[in-house]
Amino acid sequence: MVYAILLLEVLLITVFIYFVSGRLMGAQVNFTKRVLSVVLGVSLTTFVYWYSYLRYTDYLSESVLNTATDVSTIVWVGSILLISMLLYLLFELFDPIELGAKGERITGRKFIFKRLQHQWRRQKRLREVVEIALRNGISRALKYARHRENDRELAIAFRDTLEQSGGIFIKFGQVLSTRTELFPPAFVEELGTLQQRVRPLPNSQVQDILEASLGGRFEEVFSSFDMEPLAAASIGQVHKAILKKDNRHVVVKLLRPEIKRIMRDDLNILVEFAEWVSNRSVWAENLGFRELAIGFAAGLREEINFNIEIRNTIQITNAMKNSPYKVRIPHVYTEYSSDKLIVMEYVEGKSIAQGSAVFHQFGSNEKDFARTVLFSFFEQMLDSGIFHADPHPGNIFIDEQDGKPILLDFGAVGRLASPQQEGLSLFIIGVQQGDASVIYDSIMLLVEDNQQIDRHRFEQAIGQILLKISYVHRIPTTELIHSLFDLVRDFGLSFYPSVGTALRSLITLDGTLHTIDPTFDMFTEAKAFAQKYKSDFLKKPFKEPKAVKDRLESELALVIPELVRLPKRLDRLVERVESGKIILHHDVFSDRHNANFITQMFSRLVLLLTGITFGLISSALLAIAQFINTAYAVYLNTAAYTGLFLCVILLVRLSVQAIRDMKRSNDI
Repeated sequence: MVYAILLLEVLLITVFIYFVSGRLMGAQVNFTKRVLSVVLGVSLTTFVYWYSYLRYTDYLSESVLNTATDVSTIVWVGSILLISMLLYLLFELFDPIELGAKGERITGRKFIFKRLQHQWRRQKRLREVVEIALRNGISRALKYARHRENDRELAIAFRDTLEQSGGIFIKFGQVLSTRTELFPPAFVEELGTLQQRVRPLPNSQVQDILEASLGGRFEEVFSSFDMEPLAAASIGQVHKAILKKDNRHVVVKLLRPEIKRIMRDDLNILVEFAEWVSNRSVWAENLGFRELAIGFAAGLREEINFNIEIRNTIQITNAMKNSPYKVRIPHVYTEYSSDKLIVMEYVEGKSIAQGSAVFHQFGSNEKDFARTVLFSFFEQMLDSGIFHADPHPGNIFIDEQDGKPILLDFGAVGRLASPQQEGLSLFIIGVQQGDASVIYDSIMLLVEDNQQIDRHRFEQAIGQILLKISYVHRIPTTELIHSLFDLVRDFGLSFYPSVGTALRSLITLDGTLHTIDPTFDMFTEAKAFAQKYKSDFLKKPFKEPKAVKDRLESELALVIPELVRLPKRLDRLVERVESGKIILHHDVFSDRHNANFITQMFSRLVLLLTGITFGLISSALLAIAQFINTAYAVYLNTAAYTGLFLCVILLVRLSVQAIRDMKRSNDI
């Protein structure tokens, strides 16, 4: 009975400490860390209380149990509260999880024990990758990376490191081989040799994936399913099948079940490896090697969610429905598709990667085919703003029925906002006209933080680029875009990420168009597209009068009410000016965020000063008590220790809030 009462007493104190500590530390404290800190605080303090005091007393007697106001009990409860808050502060300090605007966790990572296990596994894998890099001499090669003659040595060491690390690292190298605007030719050549040999999934695993995604036996959906894959890659593999309901031939794309585990382990390792390389090389840091790895990781995380690819495919299909440039996009059967499975129309065609023989086989003109592909991509970028971001030869087929282009694989899609669409359009027109001022205006729409640019110097630099491509029959597309990247970088600017994606897609597309027709010149054709684009824009009111009329009506419906109110507003403005009632001023508190920030800082400053005041007064009382031998010394000591206790409570609260503020996302 006595032990039950003791246990109940400790339990009630634990609940009391839980609520009081939460209130003292402020709102939005983490539940898990709060519970853990209270449990550890109660356990640790109770043990010390028993070991240092209670075991020397008859604490099991009724008299002791009923002495709730005993000084030792008060010290014990106060110590629990203080230790619990200090433990919470410790957990918050060593927990790197980022917080959102309201203090919520914005990552899905587990708490400290799970994370320690994951961290140990990740560090082991990182050590393996770093050892591979050191064994291949990448650290030594990085020291001489600034010398052009050492490009090949570093490129070979880098390729071998990625190849031996396997998995995601090989795919990263393959992606980097397309970044010809950043890497020297030696890197592009070496990384282009990376090949990833992936074994197909066993038939039993394919069947399990199908039935888990379809919610039943796959024979109920497919009358025929070829277990031999048409292609197998690191993310998924593709099979041919026949739908049971209408006997249509389809392609079934499966997501590999282990890919999420690989991503969880290796994508973080890849970013840390990129950071390790950047820390040891100014060349890699200036190249933005770590940012390249982060961008690759973000893109790959999207690719493994097939729902995103399904949405991308449907969006571009709808955007190109009325396009004059006829390209075929396979239909997606959304009723059978999910985040791990895509069922789409099977189209009879062959990859343009096979060269001119394919066009001769189907009697299709290479130049017309290439022009259709190019103009379709321009229309995607400039009209809808949604475009295929990975137009390599393996993603473009020629239709066996009519010889038209077929676009495949919409896992990587770019999106341009209206200002960036306008900027790209102006850029093409500026190149066509050879006008540096038009190109300047276009680039200002394509870059971030463009407020401090010397327009005259910038236009002079653009003029130098235009001179390089003047009076020639072919405009070197890759050289032009690379010069554009260099120009922007030299002036301390950076393209919007979506614009960088679009320009890199054009570089990839240029290589693809040369595969179709080695004599094809993208920017010569782009001039023709720009001319046609301007002409179509001017003719649009005559071609589509109803659409233009509807657009004008909607715009006027917004503008006319404002125009009607404008004379009255001007009259009131003039009256106020004449009467001297208009005073222009800027109030820092007029902005809600500024007002909240200042109010929050002021309240915390008050708490800080209050805590310091308690500490100083309490220290002074303790010093005075040393010189008093009367009973008043007891009261002075009690008041002093109480003040010190309150001082620590306030400082702990401020520390917890300060740490949480530092971990809040910078994007809010």
